[in-house]
Amino acid sequence: MIIAKVETSRAAIPLKKPFKTALRTVEQAETVVVKITSECGKTGWGEAPPTVVITGDSMESIESAIRNTLAPQLIGKNLLQYEQVFHLLHHLLVNNNSAKAAVDMALYDLISQQAGMPLYQFLGGYRNQIETDYTVSVNSPEEMGEDALAYMQAGFLVLKIKVGKDQIENDILRIKEIRNKVGNQVKIRLDANQGWEVKEAIRSIRKMEDMGLDIELVEQPVKAHDLAGLKAVTDAVDTPIMADESVFSPRQAFEVLHNRAADLINIKLMKAGGIYKAQIINHMAEECGVECMVGSMIETHIGITAAAHFAASKKNITRFDFDAPLMLVKSIVEGGVRYDGRVLTLPETPGLGITKVHV
Repeated sequence: MIIAKVETSRAAIPLKKPFKTALRTVEQAETVVVKITSECGKTGWGEAPPTVVITGDSMESIESAIRNTLAPQLIGKNLLQYEQVFHLLHHLLVNNNSAKAAVDMALYDLISQQAGMPLYQFLGGYRNQIETDYTVSVNSPEEMGEDALAYMQAGFLVLKIKVGKDQIENDILRIKEIRNKVGNQVKIRLDANQGWEVKEAIRSIRKMEDMGLDIELVEQPVKAHDLAGLKAVTDAVDTPIMADESVFSPRQAFEVLHNRAADLINIKLMKAGGIYKAQIINHMAEECGVECMVGSMIETHIGITAAAHFAASKKNITRFDFDAPLMLVKSIVEGGVRYDGRVLTLPETPGLGITKVHV
């Protein structure tokens, strides 16, 4: 199976409601779509949304990396020697992880098509259904409470609450209001997106514990580079702490695991550079007894389908954050992962199961 062509295009889909975190506000999902065609006529799909404040990748840098560096070197390569292909992919460029992830998805789509297997089976096949949480954006306590209630009534049993945008006392008011609205019927996990300082994180998480707010976990409470601070928070509180922006590469995962700086790890394909490296991170975490979540950026059905295949394939991945397509006013994809409320079912057709992309 020889790579014949690598193409990119752009897509932009409005969100139903602005997505607000401590790092950014998003009103439409912008993405670079990658289409890789083999000499035998098979098509593989991938995507990379720009997340400058997280990965440093823009639309322009993603397109340039793929068109000018990755594509010329990959064309003509044999995907039956995919260990060589992925080694090449990850050594042609430093960083540029989103561009690598988009190409990685399309390559895995083609490889598993050639194998005649859905990608989740090709990668391990642990399960074919998973359940996503739903994210509550940062707003006033009253608006967040109403949003949380609406998502619960729509059938979501886990809510991911964005915090860390302003004073931490306001975050506690937000969580209290949400818990009052939804009662004890749903799990609540917090995502501070690096928005807290170490000591205030410790103080506030302890206070939420004392208030009985029943927080399942707190994701990335402090700055990504501050592993000592992350460990200090992890050691000081009973609530599990999850590393997100602190872990892009397997090497960074090793540092977190070696120092026991977090209880859990959030793997995202856009951070890891795709499924190839994401598998390494998960295997390392599993050997250390650390469970993983697979999350996403604001992506379309393409990226989420790839991430869901990966997440469903592995036993050690126990949490799933795949609500992004539900936030969009429309889908540009035919096929792929199927949503039934909070439940995602993986397609049984070979590859990603995506039949067409409208760009």
